[in-house]
Amino acid sequence: MKKEVITTAKTIDEAVALAVEELHAPSADKIEYTVLEEPKKGLFGIGATNAKISASYIVGGEANALEFIEKLISDMNIDAEVSMTDGESGEKKITVNGEGASILIGHHGDTLDSLQYLANLAANKRENGKKGDFVKISVDIEGYRAKREETLRALARRMAAKVQKYKKSVMLEPMNPYERRIIHSEIQNIDGVSTNSIGSENNRKIVIFLDTTSEK
Repeated sequence: MKKEVITTAKTIDEAVALAVEELHAPSADKIEYTVLEEPKKGLFGIGATNAKISASYIVGGEANALEFIEKLISDMNIDAEVSMTDGESGEKKITVNGEGASILIGHHGDTLDSLQYLANLAANKRENGKKGDFVKISVDIEGYRAKREETLRALARRMAAKVQKYKKSVMLEPMNPYERRIIHSEIQNIDGVSTNSIGSENNRKIVIFLDTTSEK
């Protein structure tokens, strides 16, 4: 998809920098631009005109996801900043920070997960009937995911201690795949207990149980 903007500034370089920002391009050498008007100093400042350029940038699916999140934030009149960085394993991470943004988290992140799902749909939609390279998008709001991960790891340690003390299995509440992976990962580091998942995909629960045969 090609995005285009027209920018004006005192110099061509400043107009280019402004275009890079508006197009969310990584750098000036990634955009194409045409000078529409050269800057003029005028006489003693009188009659001075700014530089004017037309710039374009061919964007990937991650730009579609970023644009989707930004428009949603704007339409909901939420005062927040949206940024994109490189995440783990080649994914793109969209971060939302600002007053009122927490409304998009929901109960245990269910609204945030839905938002992330829609962002991935936007990133990987077909353009002109053609499917581009797959892009994985993660979305975080006010650092929620890191806080939730620590909460889940603490829960796993607490429940593991309970299993070891009372010699009885413990079943946790239903969790999404991302949260279940965190629990499984934490339990793997604790001697004498193990985990499995039961139930249907939308209602899967983790069971923590004694594992006297494990050797770690």
